[in-house]
Amino acid sequence: MKSKRPEPWESKPSGSYAAKLLFQFRVMVDGSPGIRRICEERIVNFSAAHGRAALREAKHRGRAAQFHYKNTDGNPVYFEFVGVMELLRLDPACHADEVWYDITNRVRPMERRDSIIPPESQLEAIRNYEQVVNKHLQPTPRQCLST
Repeated sequence: MKSKRPEPWESKPSGSYAAKLLFQFRVMVDGSPGIRRICEERIVNFSAAHGRAALREAKHRGRAAQFHYKNTDGNPVYFEFVGVMELLRLDPACHADEVWYDITNRVRPMERRDSIIPPESQLEAIRNYEQVVNKHLQPTPRQCLST
């Protein structure tokens, strides 16, 4: 008896992918969610056999990350997956330590670097570290969560 040859969509992971996922915090106040919402863009990395499988995995991870709770005012807050903003195949174009890339066209970036690149003190990891050390604050739960 011959063994069945696997279909392309059934093959084992062969590619490294990164997906940029969009989430929203929907706060219900007096039955209304309002129109402006705090959003999170999250980049997740994983392996998949091909692009369609990667998209399925990205959506699965987005849906799995949803949660809800009541805020200090007693209003329900829903952290909701909005969708996949971008999906990249990282290999073979990227090195092993690269997790995302975006190629853009800019006018004189080196000459304008002071207006493009923020001061080091404004980078998120530096800001959070200084806030915790200088004010003896604990990081927020979101800063501690891993995806």
